[in-house]
Amino acid sequence: MNVQNNGLADATRALRQAFGAATLGLAVLAAFIPGAAHSQTTQTIKIGVPVPLSGSSANAGTDIVNGAKLAAARINAAGGVLGKQIELVPEDDACDAQTAVQAAQKLVDAGVAAVAGGYCSSAALPELTTFHRAGIPYVMDASTNPKLTEMGYDNVFRTIGRDDEQGPFAASFIKNVLHAKRAAVIDDNTTYAKGLAQNTVEALKKEGVDVVYADSITPGQMDYSPTLTKVASLHPDVIYYTGYFSEAGLLVKEARQLGLKATLMGGDATNDPTLMKTAGPAADGMIITTSPLAQFLSGAHGFVDDYTKAYGHGPGPYSVYEYDAVGVTAKAIAAAKSTSPAAIVAALHKITDYPGVTGTIGFNPKGDRSRAVYITIIVRNDEFTAYQRQDAAGKWVAMK
Repeated sequence: MNVQNNGLADATRALRQAFGAATLGLAVLAAFIPGAAHSQTTQTIKIGVPVPLSGSSANAGTDIVNGAKLAAARINAAGGVLGKQIELVPEDDACDAQTAVQAAQKLVDAGVAAVAGGYCSSAALPELTTFHRAGIPYVMDASTNPKLTEMGYDNVFRTIGRDDEQGPFAASFIKNVLHAKRAAVIDDNTTYAKGLAQNTVEALKKEGVDVVYADSITPGQMDYSPTLTKVASLHPDVIYYTGYFSEAGLLVKEARQLGLKATLMGGDATNDPTLMKTAGPAADGMIITTSPLAQFLSGAHGFVDDYTKAYGHGPGPYSVYEYDAVGVTAKAIAAAKSTSPAAIVAALHKITDYPGVTGTIGFNPKGDRSRAVYITIIVRNDEFTAYQRQDAAGKWVAMK
């Protein structure tokens, strides 16, 4: 009797070991097959949201996550996608390249079907490389460096414009609206800021504007008066800063303290209300080139109301572009009838007329938004006010 039981026990153990080895083998195999983890049956569809949730750009990241939450809530209330609910997976990339790699890998490991997010291009670039290896689509809402869609990756898209579109726009404004003859361009040496600065300088030269200064500052310093003093000695008519709002506020404040009379301008990373909190009254009259903010979009009134009701304050600059990034991703999942990342990528490439809150969205072969729009806004009475835009013929007109 004991012999028979021992024999049965040995056979049972052998079967368990064989089954365990087979299961492990399948798991290992799945790890090397792009999209294999996503073919498994799950209760939700996970969409990653990599943004800065710590550091000087944390409020911008939080605003983007809030926009994603509103989009997911709307989609889920309407029944979700493919009978499943959207589950957002935010991850902090701190606008730092090394942290971004870790954040992206966490999202891959979490089994996200797609990613919608991004803020700093310096973080989005390494994130994109990780997502490309995994075959996961990355729809960016705020990362504007041209390199992101010039790497030949088929899984990258964005609901925002590019720096080589914004640079010529800024140069045209400086030449044709401000009638400036001499310009200074300052960046903060980050991927985004240097790219926008270079594109603007090139466009200014083509416009016949004399670029008397083009150099970088170091982010995080407490005093930029040496740089501003040097710039002042060159007598520019306009100073265009292409870095982020955290440094922009201090630059503007110190420029006015030093008595600089030049028109102060910023790129689309200075369009955050924190600018006014840092600069105070000195920010009045500052002009910013940017994609339209939600409050200036005719189709975004409902979004602004919903955001304000949900979070107790108005939306920041990129929450509405994130709202559309999540929306267009969900549309692609529905069109693909699959949560396979490869199928979602293919479906995104076929989208030409998604009715986004920020306007009609379609992607060109590189994944860039087909019809990106820029406007200028101006700080008046501690608020951003719509200022100038170009009409269909390229003529500059006042915004109402």
